[in-house]
Amino acid sequence: MANSPNSAQLTIAQDPEADELLSTDPFALLTGMLLDQQFPMERAFAGPLKLAQRFGSLDPAAIAAAEPDAFADLCATPPAVHRYGRSMAGRIQALAQVVVDSYGGDAAAIWSDAASGAELLARLRALPGFGEQKAKIFLALLAKQLGVAPAGWDNAAGDYAKAGYRSVADVVDADSLQQVRDFKKAAKAAAKSSDSKARG
Repeated sequence: MANSPNSAQLTIAQDPEADELLSTDPFALLTGMLLDQQFPMERAFAGPLKLAQRFGSLDPAAIAAAEPDAFADLCATPPAVHRYGRSMAGRIQALAQVVVDSYGGDAAAIWSDAASGAELLARLRALPGFGEQKAKIFLALLAKQLGVAPAGWDNAAGDYAKAGYRSVADVVDADSLQQVRDFKKAAKAAAKSSDSKARG
């Protein structure tokens, strides 16, 4: 079983340099997942490379220790790391602090020794900026693309464990990225429709 993203070449950002970083740096992958909200998926996962280029490092200890306003400026400078660059900067620093305090500065330790899918899901849910859905998607990404598949991961990940194109866990090329985007758009439209029916 692979415990770090070294064994697979991810293609989520659709940019060779950004994807190489996601594939080799566990904190980059974790940060990309954090940024994946209210922002195009591939641009969110390209964010860690921008951060590394501007900050000079993706070392969690260095990020956690950075002066908050200066770090926020760096994240918000166009092209910004995220649509909400300054608020996301605070979340990135909070995430880095947890990795330092709870996992010795090694993001891969979050998943490398998790005894079960349920334990891994609980660890992910406890991270700043990771709610239930984001934790399940990241768990599915680890299992489907990186071979990090502790017992019961599929139950813990729920629908995101299924075959198909539901989330970033299923993005392996430009075509699958588009299929995931179409799935999300359809799901959003269906939710909006049922919501308006419920109100009507």
